[in-house]
Amino acid sequence: MNSIHDMGGMHGFGPIPIEENEPVFHADWEAKAMALRLLMGAWGKWSLDAGRHANESLSPQQYLNLSYYERWITSLADLAVNAGLVDLDEIRNGAPAPGTRKNIPPIDPDGVRKLLAAGRPSARPLESQPRFSIGDRVRTNVNAPAGHTRLPRYARGRTGKVTTHHGGHVFPDSIAHFNGENPQHLYTVRFSGRELWGNTASDKDFVHLEMWESYIEPT
Repeated sequence: MNSIHDMGGMHGFGPIPIEENEPVFHADWEAKAMALRLLMGAWGKWSLDAGRHANESLSPQQYLNLSYYERWITSLADLAVNAGLVDLDEIRNGAPAPGTRKNIPPIDPDGVRKLLAAGRPSARPLESQPRFSIGDRVRTNVNAPAGHTRLPRYARGRTGKVTTHHGGHVFPDSIAHFNGENPQHLYTVRFSGRELWGNTASDKDFVHLEMWESYIEPT
């Protein structure tokens, strides 16, 4: 998606501030925001990538002015309304609508622990053979998708070398829009810093990126 959220390698944002001894949460409400996101996601109404796309769909003004967990809460409200779990009046009022049925949460505290331990495995079997092999030189495409993608803008149209083949994995560009898993072969591609950012970059710097098969072409 070509929006303000894709800030990797974008000019004008300055260095990333590093907070020494940074706590996991800066306030109690941040921990609650994470818990709500996990619990609401357990209803199974959206995928991990659909959740990411909800963050990306915030307006540029919202995205730049909200903190990390403020984005989580704002996009969670959008997801929950779109899934029919709550309505806008309930979001505004902070209370259930009169007469609505109370649903039992899909998981309890023990279920949360199991959910976190299990993660969300994305590996899927594929009958097709991989198009690329380790050591192949490839170039990323320059498509400018309107929706979710895991191909960062700074790496489009760049040449790198395949270092790993991970087998079949859920295609995020599809499942983020509720269009099915449509798994593809997934690779790790190694790019030099100079390939990504020009000759002023150090010749010792390299970036490894995960690339689904439709992201790359042979050079």
